[in-house]
Amino acid sequence: MTGRLDSAQPYAIALFRIVVGLLFAAHGAASLFGVLGGAMGTAGGTIDAGTWPGWYAAVIQLVAGALVLLGLGTRAAAFIASGSMAYAYFDVHQSAALWPIQNGGELSALFCWTMLLLVFTGSGALALDRLLFARTSPASEEERAARPVTA
Repeated sequence: MTGRLDSAQPYAIALFRIVVGLLFAAHGAASLFGVLGGAMGTAGGTIDAGTWPGWYAAVIQLVAGALVLLGLGTRAAAFIASGSMAYAYFDVHQSAALWPIQNGGELSALFCWTMLLLVFTGSGALALDRLLFARTSPASEEERAARPVTA
């Protein structure tokens, strides 16, 4: 049983990455463009461009979420996203109360930790990184040795 689960791990990580990236990007899109119900606390509106820290957080959410969703630069995008959610939790939420359930910071805490997990696990299967790097990586010594020599 463990062997089967281990062999499916890259695909489970990929599905996890895709769902988390989609949800994170949706938060950014809602805040920036007013879609999907708009930014939280704005009754369907958007965050004013350039306002600190909400607008910048929304840009990070949209861009990093899309990159994580696609599996393109997953570790770097997830690292930045995790840091932005840690900032959101400690700067915005924790001043209201200690525990996330009390201060409304559950999503910030969860996104922070899920993105941090992706920093360490990587993108899993079905990622654009794997497709792009598989085509552009230099051939191994064995592959080069097996090729016929042409003049």
